[in-house]
Formats: sequence, structure tokens, C-alpha cells
Amino acid sequence: MKWIKIDNDSYGTILTSWCVCAVLIFLVARFVPILWLSIPLCAMMILFMIFITWFFRVPNRETPFQDNDRLVTSVADGKVVIVDKVYEKEYLKKDCIQISVYMDFFDVHCNFWPISGKVEYYKYHPGKYLLAFHPKSSELNEHSSSCMCNGYGQVFFKQIAGTFARRIVCYSEPGKIEYRGDQCGVIKFGSRIDLFVPLEADVKVKVGDKVRAVETVLAILPDRQ
Repeated sequence: MKWIKIDNDSYGTILTSWCVCAVLIFLVARFVPILWLSIPLCAMMILFMIFITWFFRVPNRETPFQDNDRLVTSVADGKVVIVDKVYEKEYLKKDCIQISVYMDFFDVHCNFWPISGKVEYYKYHPGKYLLAFHPKSSELNEHSSSCMCNGYGQVFFKQIAGTFARRIVCYSEPGKIEYRGDQCGVIKFGSRIDLFVPLEADVKVKVGDKVRAVETVLAILPDRQ
């Protein structure tokens, strides 16, 4: 039997949710004698306990063409909401192609490295909790910023909190070598990823596309070698 892997940083959230539900189930069973009401209420809380565990699952996926360092794969599951030329002003300080992926409540919320290479930058930004698809959420919301580089260029990405996503976990350590498809963090409860690639990159997605972390190729970096 193959067990579902759960994100290591989410066990506290899961345990807290289970404890709250267990207390509520006890109170309903003890003080609500009407069976047609108490049974559905208890069933709903049990289903929520199952859902909250499933929500923080880590999918077992394989990245395509692992030996091709030009491929940029999706950091997260979700829907592409932006593909546009922008000026990245935090770290790269140049024109780039921005690809933004919005994660809804039912998507996998674990995040994964988009390329293989060295982490050269990381910064955490406290902020607001606007809706993740709000135009200003990229700048105003709580988020973390990371930049990776390899022989084909730099890839900069932000993990952005949303209205319900109040905690971002990121494993970025400047100077460390990471590999495409390995887990780089998690954003809890609805959020967004902004990813920036060089202007010369060959973008493979468009607005409206559904993407899967690790598996979907967002862009191909230019051949500089």
C-alpha cells in the first residue's frame, strides 16, 4: 500500500484542526440529542479532518527531461493568470517575462524548484493579505522572493500569501544547489506564484492554462552555451 506523503511543516496545522474537530464532535454527541442533526454535523467534521490532511499532501511527480537545465517547470499547481513583459525591480532590475499561477483552495499547495541551479537570493517580505489575484498582491501582500541561476540564466519567483494564506514556508538558502522538482516550500490556503524568466525565454503557456507543479513546462531558457 502506498501512503500519502504529508508536508512536514503542516503537521501542526493538521493536528490543531483535528483537535478542534474532535472537541466539537464530542460536544455535539454529548449535547445534541437529535440524531438527524448530530449525525450529519459529526460526519461533516470527520470529512473536514480528512480534507485538511489531504490538503497538505505532497504529490509524487517526476519532472520531464531532468538532464535539460533549460526547462522551467511550474512551481505550483493552478491556473495561469498573467503572462506579460514587466520590469522586475526587486532583484533582477531588468525587463523579464512574468508568469503568474493562481492556486485555488483545492490545488496542491506545496511548491517546487522551477530549475536546477544555485540559489543566489532570498528575502521574506511581511505585508497585507489582499486576494491573491488582486493586481497589487504581488507587491503589497506578505511574500517571499527567491532567485536561482544556472548556465542558462536566472529565474526569480515569489510565493505570495492570499486572504486565507497566512503562512509561507520557503527552504531557500543562498549559495545552496537545488534541483528542479524538489520541494522548495508551501503556502497555506490559497495563494499565488509570480515567476520571472529572461525576455529571450520561449514561453510555453498562456493565460487560462491549467498547470501542474513539477510536470508542466512554463518556459525554456535561451541557449547561451
